[in-house]
Amino acid sequence: MRVIKIGAEWCAGCIVMRPIWKEVEEEAPWLKTEYFDYDQNQAEVEKYEVNDILPTFIFLDKENHEIMRITGERTKDEIMELIEEHKDK
Repeated sequence: MRVIKIGAEWCAGCIVMRPIWKEVEEEAPWLKTEYFDYDQNQAEVEKYEVNDILPTFIFLDKENHEIMRITGERTKDEIMELIEEHKDK
């Protein structure tokens, strides 16, 4: 599983989510994550069809097909539950 994280420096929710994702990544070191800045990575923003609702987290399966996406602030427990539910896809 891979997670594309799209945020921005000016996004309050993105700032809140940074330490949460750090903990998630420490607890699930096998999880591949990539971060793209909304203002600096327009190619990825367009590729993944991200609108201006940030942060956006796109979960991809082993073949890089989108499983789901979530936006906004989430708890670590919510994220871990989603990862656990979809990790074998």
